[in-house]
Amino acid sequence: MSHACRGVMFLALIASASAAQAAAKIELTSPLPYQVVQREGFESQTSHEHNPTGSTLGYADVDVMGSIPEGVTGRWEFRVRPLQSAFGTGSDWMPLDVEVEGKTFRAPAEVNAGGWYRLEVRCVDQETTVAEGVVEPFGIGELFVVAGQSYAAGANDELQKVADPQGRVSAYDWHTKRWQLANDPQPNVGDGGTIWPALGDLLVPTLRVPVGFVNVAVGGTSTKQWMPDGELHKRLVAVGNDVGAFRAVLWQQGESDVIEKTPTDVYIKNMNRIRDVAARAWHFEPNWLLAKSTLHPTVYNDPQGEENIRMAIHQLWKRPHFAPGPDTDLLSGENRGDINSRRHFSPVGQRRAALLWFVAIWNEIEKQSR
Repeated sequence: MSHACRGVMFLALIASASAAQAAAKIELTSPLPYQVVQREGFESQTSHEHNPTGSTLGYADVDVMGSIPEGVTGRWEFRVRPLQSAFGTGSDWMPLDVEVEGKTFRAPAEVNAGGWYRLEVRCVDQETTVAEGVVEPFGIGELFVVAGQSYAAGANDELQKVADPQGRVSAYDWHTKRWQLANDPQPNVGDGGTIWPALGDLLVPTLRVPVGFVNVAVGGTSTKQWMPDGELHKRLVAVGNDVGAFRAVLWQQGESDVIEKTPTDVYIKNMNRIRDVAARAWHFEPNWLLAKSTLHPTVYNDPQGEENIRMAIHQLWKRPHFAPGPDTDLLSGENRGDINSRRHFSPVGQRRAALLWFVAIWNEIEKQSR
C-alpha cells in the first residue's frame, strides 16, 4: 500500500473516531432566548458594590428543561457564563439534579441575578462529555405583566426601540410563547408605539438586571370587560401562569370607565374582583400598580367622570395588594397626540410616561426589599 493510501486511511480513522466521540446535542426548551426570570432575594440596603460581603442583587431558581439524546447516561452539570458587559456573576460547573420523564429532563438551577447570560448544560460519563446544550441570552431580573387599555398597548404615536446596547429589555409573545427584544410594535397589542422600551431602558442600568414585559392590554376596554367571566381575564391568568413569578401588574386603564360613567364604588369593586380571582389562579399575590389614567383629550372632556375614576384609583392605592402607579393625567398638552395622530401619547409623552412609571416601580421595589 502506498504512503498516500495509508495517509488517507489514517485521516479517515481519525475523523471516524472524532465523530464517535462528538457530544450529542441537548435541545433546551427552558430557559428560552431573551427570557427574563423574576429574581428573589434582592436587598436594597446591601445592593451597592462596596457592601462588605458583595453586592446583593438576588437570585432565581431557573427551571432548566430539555431533551435527552438517545442512549445518553451520566451525571448532569450546568454552568452560567456572563455575556458582554453583563450584570451579575456566573458560575463554574455545578451539579444538576435532573428528573427524567421519557425523553425529557427537568432540573432547578440557582442563578445569580444579572445578565445577559449563557447557560451551558452537559452530561458527563467517566469524564467524557457525552451530550451538551446551550441557550443565550437569558437573564435573572425584573418581570412585569402589563394590562389595561390603549395607553398601555400599541396606540401611541412613536415606534420606540430598546436603546440598551446589550438589548436587555425583553417582551413575551404569549401567542407563540417566545421571548424577543422589546422593540415596538410589542407582540399582540397593536401596531403603534408604547411606553415600555423607554421604561426598560431607564430600569436596566439602575436596577442592574434585565427587564421583561408581558403585555396583555387591549384598547378600548373597561373594567367590566376585564371581569373574571370574560376572555380578557382568562388570558391574563393564563399568561401569568405561563411566565411564573413576576414583580407586579402594571395597570394603565380608566378612560373607558369614564366614557361608561362608572361610579367610584363600582370601579373599586370591579378592580378588587379582577385582582382577587387572578391572585388565586396564580397562587401568589403580586401587587397591582395602578396608574391614574383617565385623560383622553381628543375623545372627551369630562372632569367629573375623570375624577370619579381618579378617586377610585386613589382609594385602591391604600388597599392591600394595590400600590401607587404614576399619575399620567399630569401629561397633557404636548404630551398627547392631536386628531391627526393616534390620539394617545405623543413621542415626548411616551418618554415622560415611562419616567413616571420608573419612579413608581423604583419605589415599589425599594419598599418590597426592605
